[in-house]
Amino acid sequence: MIFGKKKQSSTEVPSAQAQQIAEQQEVSEAFSKGITALRDFIAPSSIEFNYSFFRIGTRIARTYYVYGYPRQIYTGWLSPLINIDEVVDLSFYIYPIDSQVVLDNLRKKVTQLEAGIQLEQEKGKVRDPGKEAAVQDAEEMRDKLQVGEERFFRFGMYFTVYASSMEELEFVSHKIESLLGQELIYSKPASSQQEQGLNSTLPQFVDQLQIRRNISTGALSTSFPFTSSDLTDDKGILYGINMHNSGLVIFDRFSLENGNSVVFAKSGAGKSFLVKLEALRSLMLGTEIFIIDPENEYERLCEAVGGSYIRLSLNSNTRINPFDLPKVIDVDEGEDALRSNLIVLHGLLRLMMGGAQAQLIGGSSTLMPALSPTEESDLDTALIETYAKAGITNDPLTHASPVPDMADLYETLLHMGGSGPQLAQRLRKYTSGTFAGIFSQQSNIDINNTTVVFNIRDLEDELRPVAMYIVLNYIWNKTKADQKRRILVVDEAWQLMEYEDSANFLFSLAKRARKYNLGITTISQDVEDFIGSRMGRAIVANASMQFLLKQSPTAVDGLAQVFKLTAEEKKRLMEFPVGQGLFFAGSNHVHIQVVASPTETSLITTNPKPIQANGSPINSPAPNPSNQTNVT
Repeated sequence: MIFGKKKQSSTEVPSAQAQQIAEQQEVSEAFSKGITALRDFIAPSSIEFNYSFFRIGTRIARTYYVYGYPRQIYTGWLSPLINIDEVVDLSFYIYPIDSQVVLDNLRKKVTQLEAGIQLEQEKGKVRDPGKEAAVQDAEEMRDKLQVGEERFFRFGMYFTVYASSMEELEFVSHKIESLLGQELIYSKPASSQQEQGLNSTLPQFVDQLQIRRNISTGALSTSFPFTSSDLTDDKGILYGINMHNSGLVIFDRFSLENGNSVVFAKSGAGKSFLVKLEALRSLMLGTEIFIIDPENEYERLCEAVGGSYIRLSLNSNTRINPFDLPKVIDVDEGEDALRSNLIVLHGLLRLMMGGAQAQLIGGSSTLMPALSPTEESDLDTALIETYAKAGITNDPLTHASPVPDMADLYETLLHMGGSGPQLAQRLRKYTSGTFAGIFSQQSNIDINNTTVVFNIRDLEDELRPVAMYIVLNYIWNKTKADQKRRILVVDEAWQLMEYEDSANFLFSLAKRARKYNLGITTISQDVEDFIGSRMGRAIVANASMQFLLKQSPTAVDGLAQVFKLTAEEKKRLMEFPVGQGLFFAGSNHVHIQVVASPTETSLITTNPKPIQANGSPINSPAPNPSNQTNVT
């Protein structure tokens, strides 16, 4: 027989080549079509693992494991880590253990500890408090396990921190280690196991580090991770979304020490939107709303809820008489009604006759008094005499008589001695001169409505502070007459803070508002002048609720000092998108995103852009809680 190599069929070679060519064409077509899977969208561009850190795309990260716990841990011990203003992935692994196995191990451990203690006593050694505490804890756990009061678990805790640079990573790592160290909780980087650490903190339930600690049911319950800053109340209105934990910020402003609030933001940051949304939702709970509107921003809201929209201008027929007295029911309040209104009129007339204006010069407040002591005395006499001519005295029974007006005061000053005629000349422009009519005749408005808006946009600049002062007093008298739950919104309040008398009056209202079930909302974009004055700071201190939206860099330092902001909060305050800010309620504060339904947005927005289905203007920035802590 002749043995030789089998000759390859001539048809096999072309067939193999054709198959290879077909595969290459298929790969080329798939590549050209750009076919991708879900993992191609979520996978980073690259991952590089080092000894104590790893790079994932353009970010640098490090995974830690917790290896040491104190003898006792308390509810909320994770709160500092959950609420930290950094990007952190946190994972827990909990493995239940059969109670009988634990009981057997505890019995052996107690026997060993007691034998060791007895041996040391026989040798005359000093007692070891650590061993005695361990025996006590073990016996207590045995009792609880035996009756089913406790169970036992193996507990692993890992977290991964992220940063943009190596310097930032070291800073954040030290910050978190220090926070945990204050609670006697000790952590270490997963050295040479960063890949396993990343896999253990990803949401895929793979515990590749396997560093665990025995823990009981009671101790495990304290590690409940959803303990971030929360301002959710059982009652109240929805203000927005808590950006720390995506929870709802539902709050009742009248549940605090007082119902006052302040809102600070630069123009276009969303402060009016926030206040209008609060007013709209408060109306649904039966709260009445008064608004001083200097820029005609609240008309659409007022019309939508069937409110009263009152335009104040020299050309309108609206009249408000500052001499009106409140219709009070309490006898004690009635006896002080005339005296209180005289004090208010003193401040108003100083404002009208030149105004004790407070100017900030070199950081200090300089007063320019409008009236001399003699003029003050003559004015007081004229006011009392003007009321007396109308038959009104301190007796509450006389307060039902028709009240005088500014023209009556002018006549009294004109015909009295001393400085009366000179004061009358200074007042004449409000009675028969350029500004006559609007505040020198009997009131012809009725604010018996759940929503009342006073529009002062068309008033001259000189009349605006006077109008705001008179309207505030008119609302205050209404509030004292029937003490319903009300919110008074003072927009662009910085115009009142320019004058000492009007600033004092606003502060007086803020102090006394709670007694009459009134909450005052003060809005200002001129933050520096507002908090730079003594009265401005006092109004802020007397508000139990504050909102800080996006600020200009020049205002941040002053706000940080007043509100005791951290360095991270100062940084965020300049970078917040529209509708985001810090919400302070009492001693707590959170990062909040204001949200509204499409219907609400259509009623309150001043943005000319079209409205999306989610209620926000098209092309507006979407909520992005970039520093939200992820919990696996």
